[in-house]
Amino acid sequence: MRLTVFWQRMAEHFGRGYADTFARDHVMSELGGRTVNQALDAGWAAKDVWRVVCAVMDVPGERR
Repeated sequence: MRLTVFWQRMAEHFGRGYADTFARDHVMSELGGRTVNQALDAGWAAKDVWRVVCAVMDVPGERR
């Protein structure tokens, strides 16, 4: 998954403004105690981060 697709999906699910806040501030143990931004910066693949976000935040199947 390209980062542009990842950010598009984040914006579609959370709304553009909250997607940025969520990615910056929400720490998830499933990402090794990192935020979305930290996980991406640490080299996690966007598709893996998206899968974690979907699981943790109960993203509906049609948005996954």
